Amino acid sequence: MPLRYVVLLMLLAFAAGVLAVPTALDPVQVAPHIYELAFENDRVRVLKRTIRNGETEPLMSQPDRVVVYLNACAWLEDDGEGGQRMQDFKFGTPTWAPAGSRGGWTANVIQECHVVEVELLE
Repeated sequence: MPLRYVVLLMLLAFAAGVLAVPTALDPVQVAPHIYELAFENDRVRVLKRTIRNGETEPLMSQPDRVVVYLNACAWLEDDGEGGQRMQDFKFGTPTWAPAGSRGGWTANVIQECHVVEVELLE
């Protein structure tokens, strides 16, 4: 069943049409070793992302997007109160990621994570 989410997202992405224009902080442009463009049109863009332990992302910016985990992923992150909390996701878990800029943090994953990100361009 979780694989259906990925297939559905890909089909929705293919249903839309023409190519979109990337920005200067586009993840595919600034971090091609992490992000790969799978598909894009004027409404959505589908990226494949690989999160590797010890790798630091450069500064980048992305619109609102749906993130789907293609394997089990786990890492520790700051909780904003001086502590840490474990983030973990199972295969096929879809999550929402709001628009914003990020970068400069070093991944501390248990194992290499593979995700598909569907960016909403409108």
